[in-house]
Amino acid sequence: MSSRTERTSAASRVFAVVALSAAVIVAALAAVLVLDAERSERSEAEEVTRAVAASLSALPEVGAALAAPESSARLQPVAEDVRARTGVDFVTIMTPDGIRVTHRNPDEIGRPYLGTIPAQRAAVTEEFTGTLGPSVRTIVPVTRAGDLVGWVSVGVTVGSIWSDILPRLPFVLSIALALLAAGLVGAWLARRSTRQVAGDLPAGTIRDAVASYESVRTLGEALRAQTHEHGNRMHTAVSLLELGRTREAVEILTETSRQSQELVDQVAARRGGDPTVGALLLGKAAQARERGIEWSADIDPDAPRSALSPVDAVSVVGNLIDNAMDAAAAGDAPRWVRVVFAAASTSPPALRLEVADSGAGVPAALRDRIFEHGFSTKPGGAAGRGVGLALVRSIVVGAGGTVTLQDDPTTFVVTLPAGRSS
Repeated sequence: MSSRTERTSAASRVFAVVALSAAVIVAALAAVLVLDAERSERSEAEEVTRAVAASLSALPEVGAALAAPESSARLQPVAEDVRARTGVDFVTIMTPDGIRVTHRNPDEIGRPYLGTIPAQRAAVTEEFTGTLGPSVRTIVPVTRAGDLVGWVSVGVTVGSIWSDILPRLPFVLSIALALLAAGLVGAWLARRSTRQVAGDLPAGTIRDAVASYESVRTLGEALRAQTHEHGNRMHTAVSLLELGRTREAVEILTETSRQSQELVDQVAARRGGDPTVGALLLGKAAQARERGIEWSADIDPDAPRSALSPVDAVSVVGNLIDNAMDAAAAGDAPRWVRVVFAAASTSPPALRLEVADSGAGVPAALRDRIFEHGFSTKPGGAAGRGVGLALVRSIVVGAGGTVTLQDDPTTFVVTLPAGRSS
């Protein structure tokens, strides 16, 4: 299944994601429209039951009939006539203690009312399950000469509310289908645009291409800085030799050799080291000195080699160091960058990489966005802005690792599963 996913083109994956997103949004919108229609119908049912119950309880003949004998025979026709004229599902008139005088089913007359009978003389609207099932109902007191003589309850069943909603469903469905069609068109356009850029290449291949480009870029910058530094020192030494100042020339060449050898010794001492990453670190050390940044590297000989390929390893380490040096260079003195390779205290074994700098740090409001593709805290216009950290996270997470940001000082911490020892 995973290999099949890897073979899926980036354009097809874009189409699937956009189409699925559109379908989810349309389904949610349709549900909201249906629920809104149900809320509207329920609100209308509450208003109708309140109005009908209040009007019926205010009729003098209702109060008079409740106070007279044979009230059921007099009020049942009235209740049924009101029910038929208003479209409600039941009109129940009852005595003060809740014994039904009228009911839609004559067999229920004389039985207790199913619902809330208020303790005070006040109208109450509720949803209650009675003999006709769940219903929205309003009960209103009936008074005569200031005395409570009975109650009037008017209700609309929940089934009737939903039957009124059904005629609206075709309209909701047509809106949903129109929006879904628009979403699919958008997905097709996104797929077409992606294919124009990436062809039918799988997403993993595109990411690998970006990683390769970033590896070549950062390694090229490091080697250029190293070459430039050595060239300057050699020119200086040659000039001193021409002036007969042999001792100073030897000191310059010795210092250059010593600085490089210290890092070489650390890299060589690490049993699981990657020579490509070692060459990168040598170049980045020269690049740091070129930019006036104090460089330090702490490489534990027992640090395992990560499971990353050389290209991905250079992308991760190089982008984190580049980011740190940019931050340090933009901050106040002293400017420094520190790189640590160590064994993580986890099981199974893992490599812990730390890249810290003396920069101003990442504002709290931007911490959740720094790994987004295209987002950068650096000035716009520079090539590759907003790609480095996004690529780092993509590579690290894809390898089963983690990348986090810590403060005081600003430190990116990467944990990567250990690879097989060669």
